[in-house]
Amino acid sequence: MTNPNMLFVIVLALLASGLFPSCSGEGKQDKADRLLAKVHNKSLYLSEMDGMFPENPRAEDSSAIIQAYTQRWIRDALILHQAERNIPGDLNIDKLVRDYRASLIRHNYEKVLIEQFMDSTVSQEELSLFYENNKEQYQLETPIVRCYFIKLPASAPQNDGLRQLWNSNKAEDFEKLVDYCNIYAVAHLLDKDVWYKVDDIAMEMPPGTITADNVESKRELIQRDSDFLYYFRVFEVKHRKEIAPLSYIEGQARRVILRSRQEQFLQEKIDEMYEVELRRNNIHTYY
Repeated sequence: MTNPNMLFVIVLALLASGLFPSCSGEGKQDKADRLLAKVHNKSLYLSEMDGMFPENPRAEDSSAIIQAYTQRWIRDALILHQAERNIPGDLNIDKLVRDYRASLIRHNYEKVLIEQFMDSTVSQEELSLFYENNKEQYQLETPIVRCYFIKLPASAPQNDGLRQLWNSNKAEDFEKLVDYCNIYAVAHLLDKDVWYKVDDIAMEMPPGTITADNVESKRELIQRDSDFLYYFRVFEVKHRKEIAPLSYIEGQARRVILRSRQEQFLQEKIDEMYEVELRRNNIHTYY
């Protein structure tokens, strides 16, 4: 419910905006629910805006909210009026409403069933089996690469130690490199097991530095321009039309597996319900 202080500010806003008619001689309850607009047989009242105002609003803020909402409501009411006047004679609105209501109720119940009773975990074995059976469907549309990439501002502190960290194979040096990048880098990719689109990396570098055609030849690159310093190292490239690695399409595969599992789970639940209600003599056919 709208609190009294907020309501008082809203009423002041209505008076200031001209949306609130003169209320002399009328009770307090009338002020709390005044007519804001009318379009043909549809009316908008202040009470319909309950909950749309912030705590302790200023009069000018409430006025702006009321005016904006009222203008949107008027336009919505106008198009609804025209739509109602142009309903095709063969359009059964009541049936559409019933069907839509039934669809919403069913969708909500199916969601509850899935959340409460269906196992949503997908094992690595399931992913691998799915991938082996369906990998031909996952041809790459753009080249991808496993790599390290760092983009540093030219103003970042740099010395020979940074290059040593970049070239080192020691775990402690790699941790130092990650810490450095977390502080100074504009962008950095330092997980060698993750695949990235070549185009996405190319966008972070000067035009033409890395492309789908030359990425194979740019296995190791350190480059500078007036604004940035770039470090780039390639571990593996997959070209367009090659089969995407499982790790690259794992998210998609997981969603497909779960969608298939949901469909099977719901069908089994419906079959169970059918058998139970049939035994209870709650199902009758007359054809």
